[in-house]
Amino acid sequence: MLARRTEPFGETIFSEISALALAHGAINLGQGFPDFAPPDFVLEAARASLEGGLQQYARGAGHLPLTEAIAAEASASFGRSLDPASEITVTVGATEGLFASMLALLDPGDEVILLEPFYDSYPANALIAGAVPRFVPLHPGADGRWRLDPDELRAAFSSRTKLLVLNTPHNPTGKVFTREELELCASLCLEHDALALCDEVYEQLRYDGRAHVRLATLPGMWERTVTLSSAGKTFSVTGWKIGWAIASPALSLGIRRLHQWIPFAVATPLQAAVARALVAAAARGYYDELRAFYSARRAELVAILRDAGLRPLVPEGAYYVIADTSALGASDDTSFCRQLTTEVGVAAIPPSAFYCEAHRPLARQLARFCFCKRPETLAAAGERLRAAALAR
Repeated sequence: MLARRTEPFGETIFSEISALALAHGAINLGQGFPDFAPPDFVLEAARASLEGGLQQYARGAGHLPLTEAIAAEASASFGRSLDPASEITVTVGATEGLFASMLALLDPGDEVILLEPFYDSYPANALIAGAVPRFVPLHPGADGRWRLDPDELRAAFSSRTKLLVLNTPHNPTGKVFTREELELCASLCLEHDALALCDEVYEQLRYDGRAHVRLATLPGMWERTVTLSSAGKTFSVTGWKIGWAIASPALSLGIRRLHQWIPFAVATPLQAAVARALVAAAARGYYDELRAFYSARRAELVAILRDAGLRPLVPEGAYYVIADTSALGASDDTSFCRQLTTEVGVAAIPPSAFYCEAHRPLARQLARFCFCKRPETLAAAGERLRAAALAR
């Protein structure tokens, strides 16, 4: 009775591992949501917005005070003056931005290039749009850094390529793409007349002084790039689901044509709250505080994983650590993460869920942990992991 398009989609790995964690009292380092309250100034922005009488539908493309705040903050990094009315569309988190953008940019039969490991909604959205995914894996080096093979990327492009999806800083590896890698991506998009969809929700989460370069700022790329971001990761409010798409008026028009039939509009008081929060964040130097906080959590989790006999691949951005489990004799990441959750009491995500079927063996000795947690949560997870290591 169901439509055939639903057949490829079962329960996500996040739902499975989170349910296991709940059933076994495990500390959840799997799903990437903070277990602490947002900053006080963000909560105050929400309170003020709820009390401000903004309880009805917002403008479909976005509450203007929010699009204006986004434009004010992002224009410098885009190297152009963004038009809040025609170049910024507010979406239900970056998740809806991804969905609406792929539906707007892809026709059935078009090819879309996805880098692996991918955020799991990318191939789902491409398939719903009727497109054909082409997969290019990133490779971890001996130094722990993930690299994009230029020859493999070139080989994935063809006359049927319509879209390249790029996530930087990258979930789940934590890779921050270099300018040279982005220039390669731009040159291939230009050569093949392809578009780019850039998921930059972790744009503020970069460590060790690494710069965030926007693909849209490279020559010839503004007119063919959609850039997505959101408030969820930046302000620790993943449940608010306030995201945005930044693109030229021509590309924004396509996104808006789809957006109006998906949610029509996004929660007005939360849009107003994010507008206030963006203004306050810039004034108080919040992003430096955020990076310092997460840099410390990164160091804590890396040390814990090393003590437990794992080899963490230290991330350059985002808030995840992928660890090599081979020293523990693990040969299957899904079984390892299930056992870790049920027997050790620490939940992690098996990265094979973020690869196509043919490339899943690349992840068989990996596990993904997140560090967007309170220090006491990480310390408790560390006690369990170290106890398990001593018991071996």
